[in-house]
Amino acid sequence: MPAFRPGHLCSVAAALTLIAGVPATAGAAPHDTAALREVLFVGNNWEGTADVVESTGDLARVGRIDVVPDKEQRLAEIRADPVRWIYFTAIRNSVGEGHDQYVDDMYSTPDGKSVVVSRPSFADVVSLDLATGRVNWRFAVDGYRSDHMALSPDGTRVAVSASTANTVHVLDITTGRQLGEFATGDKPHENIFSKDGRHLWNMSIGEVNTSLDAPWLDWTKGDRRITVVDATTYRQVRVVDMRERLDAAGLEGHSDAVRPAVFSPDESKVYFQVSFFNGFLEYDLASDRITRVKTLPKNPATDEDRTTWVNDSRHHGISMSPDGTKLCVAGTMDDYATVVDRATLQEGPLVTVSKPYWATVSGDGRSCVVSESGADRVTAIDFATGEKTATVPVGDHPQRVRLGHVPRDWTGPAGG
Repeated sequence: MPAFRPGHLCSVAAALTLIAGVPATAGAAPHDTAALREVLFVGNNWEGTADVVESTGDLARVGRIDVVPDKEQRLAEIRADPVRWIYFTAIRNSVGEGHDQYVDDMYSTPDGKSVVVSRPSFADVVSLDLATGRVNWRFAVDGYRSDHMALSPDGTRVAVSASTANTVHVLDITTGRQLGEFATGDKPHENIFSKDGRHLWNMSIGEVNTSLDAPWLDWTKGDRRITVVDATTYRQVRVVDMRERLDAAGLEGHSDAVRPAVFSPDESKVYFQVSFFNGFLEYDLASDRITRVKTLPKNPATDEDRTTWVNDSRHHGISMSPDGTKLCVAGTMDDYATVVDRATLQEGPLVTVSKPYWATVSGDGRSCVVSESGADRVTAIDFATGEKTATVPVGDHPQRVRLGHVPRDWTGPAGG
C-alpha cells in the first residue's frame, strides 16, 4: 500500500478496502455454544456495576456484576498519590458530570467465564471471574483514564484507549498481557477492528470538556484524527484527517471529532457522528470522501447552548442492522432514538428515550438496543418498524452495551 499523504486521494480503491473495518460489537465466539448463553452486558458507569440481560426479546435481567470489587484498594492508592488524586477528581467534575466513572466498556472472554472491563476513574482494565466476582488480572493504562475498548473478531484481544496518554493498548483477553500499543491523536476514543482482524482503527476526539465550544474556536480542541494500524505489528498504516474531508464537502462548520462509528457489511462505507451535530455522515473509503450527510430533527426542548451538551455530544451512539439496510441513531441531547433507512436516509419514528448514550444490535439482529442514561434503563427498538418493543430497568447511568456470553445457568457471581 502506498504511503498516505494528507489531502491526497488514494487512487487504489482496493488498498482502502483492505483497511476498512466493522465494529466489534459482538462478544467473543463461544467455545461450546451448548454450555453458554448469549447476553447483553450493560455498564452502569456511575454505580460501578454491570447488568446482564437477555440479548433478545424482553431483555429480562439475568444477573448483576460488581465491577469495582477492589474499590477501596484503588481509592487508597489514588489518595496516596497527589497527581492521581487531581486527575481522579478532574474526571469526576468534568466528563463524569459530578460522578466517578467506574465502568466504560466490557467484553466477555471466549469461554464465557470472565468479563473484561475498562474503568475510567481507576485508569485500568480488569478481568472479573463471572463465577466468583473476583479480579483475575488488572492492567493499568498509561496516563490517568481508560475509555472505549474493541474486541478482535476472534475474541482473543481487547484494545483500550488511554485517553490522557494519547495511546491505545492491545491486551491478551485471557492473561491481560500487553501485546502492543500505538500512538493516536488527542484523546483517543472509539476503537474498531476490521472484520478480518488485520487492522485496527482509532478515532481521537480531542478536548471535549472545555467551554470553547463555538464553531470558530473548534481549532482549540486539539489534534483529532483517525489512526489505522496493522493489528499484528501495531504500526501505523494510514491517518485520516476528517477536517480536510469535511471542508472539501462544504462542511466547514462541522466538528472533525469523530464519535461512534459503524461500517457497512461490505466495508465500503463508514457512518459516523461528530461533536455538536444532530445527525451523521457517510464516508466512502474508495473515493476517500464524505458522500452524504443526514441531519436529524432537533428536540425543541433541547438547550441550544452548546456548553450544556455532555462532553460536546449532541448525538452519541450509532449501530446498523446485520443486513446493512437500517441504521439506528441515539439522539443523546435530543432525548430520542430513531431507525434510519440506509438507502434513502429517511428516519422513522422518533422514539422518546432519556439521554440515550449508546446503540447496539440485539442477539437476533432484529432490534437496536439503546442505553437510556437519563432514566437508568435499556430499550429495544425494532429495525423493521422503528417502534419500541421492550424496556428493562438497570443501574445508575448505563452507557456502553455489548453482546457477550455467560455460562448457561449463570445468574450472578456466588455470594453477589
